[in-house]
Amino acid sequence: MQQAKFAIALAMLMVFTSLSGCLGSEEETVYEEPSPFDFGREIPSTTWYHYAGGVNALNASDVQAANITANLTGDNAPYWTAGSYYGIGMSTFEPTIGITSDDNLYMTSWGNGPAGSTAIVQCSGLIEMSNLSDYSCVNTYDPIAPVPNSNDPYVYVDKWTDRIMKFDMHALLGMTVEWSDNEGASWSPPTPATSYSVQDHQTIGSAPYPAALHPTTWVFCINGNWESPLCSTSFDGGNTWSPEVPGAPLGCNSGGLSAHIEGGPNGNLYRGNVGCSGSGYSIYRSTDGGFTWTEHPLPTEDSGTADTWNFEEAQVAIDDDDNVHAMWIGADNMPYYAYSLDEADSWSEAMMISPPTDIVGTGFPVVTAGSAGRVAFGYVGDTGNDTWNAYLTVVSDAFGDAPLFTTVQINQPGDPIDTEPDCGYNRCGGLGDFLDMSVDAYGRPWFGLSHNLQDIGIFATTTEGPALRGDVAGLTVMPTGGPETL
Repeated sequence: MQQAKFAIALAMLMVFTSLSGCLGSEEETVYEEPSPFDFGREIPSTTWYHYAGGVNALNASDVQAANITANLTGDNAPYWTAGSYYGIGMSTFEPTIGITSDDNLYMTSWGNGPAGSTAIVQCSGLIEMSNLSDYSCVNTYDPIAPVPNSNDPYVYVDKWTDRIMKFDMHALLGMTVEWSDNEGASWSPPTPATSYSVQDHQTIGSAPYPAALHPTTWVFCINGNWESPLCSTSFDGGNTWSPEVPGAPLGCNSGGLSAHIEGGPNGNLYRGNVGCSGSGYSIYRSTDGGFTWTEHPLPTEDSGTADTWNFEEAQVAIDDDDNVHAMWIGADNMPYYAYSLDEADSWSEAMMISPPTDIVGTGFPVVTAGSAGRVAFGYVGDTGNDTWNAYLTVVSDAFGDAPLFTTVQINQPGDPIDTEPDCGYNRCGGLGDFLDMSVDAYGRPWFGLSHNLQDIGIFATTTEGPALRGDVAGLTVMPTGGPETL
């Protein structure tokens, strides 16, 4: 009897052991780490997440092969991002732009003002709009006696006073200046900025450098067919200007072409162009209101410099904490970036910032910045067969060990901005000599350029994505624009 009971117990034990093995295998669960790129919706085909050097951040093997230790947290976290553009209803040429604290965007339109003058196009309702019908663009330059159209139109909005400055360049005849302190409702009489030297390829900027008669100091530089740019300063808001002085150290043979001037909160002014040796790129800094300039070479040893028509375009931007950000096109016609934490005295390593896609060359670089380490870049790129698209790249943690770059193509496939051969390497339609960029108060970047195939000026931006000021996740969603806004 005891043996029978033992046999039954042994048999039951073997059955339950077998069952527990089966049940155990069924309960085994494999847990996968959630990806920071799981946004709950598909990533657009015109959006790329990448690291410097075009490393695809969504491809773990590519990241590992590049020896990148990813830390996609905090300000470096990815956000679902898309881009688009919005037409201004008029043509443009060398589209400089500006943004006022009343949330108005401004762009020049060559020849479309009264009596054929340069129009200053005001787009209201575009910033933070919820429907495409919320915005409209009109010319806001309508003085009693409009200044004749210039060969190079230029508009600039002072980031500290909201003064809108309109520069009209008249080649050998000098330059005239007008301004508005009421969103273009009225304009000052024109005042002469210069009366000597060839006038070409001007750039204008301001900074809160101490000025007796105005809260900010204004500086412009031009290509006067001299060994370096020639620069002039106004301490009274543009009413009078100093004689032109060299925009580089004496004896610096950089050539007269200069990229945009940018002013920092500490009063410094910066501009970029070819180095004093005639090779490489440098950022030039003025700490005395534009009267003297020092050279600060960029780290172009590995990137080289572009050998294209607009080769001088070494662009610079200053963030809200006075950090300096520079962008240029390398010898491979790709965009490069470096930053400085000490007013351009030293630089980070150069980073190639083109996304992992089929771009074969780029041009017309421009850069802007918001809060510390939050930067946006604009440029045009060819995806083959002279299909030129426009790209906007943002980074919200530039000073991290492995900053994540997010790039959007602002025009959709089948809607290129130009198909002219070598458009990004030469003067090209409404793009002219240069483009422009700025950040609004909410942290949204705005990129001014031309849709050349339609001959319409456009503002491009991220309809959704990280903010360059305030809460990184703080941008509201904008409606998609595109061809219907042209």
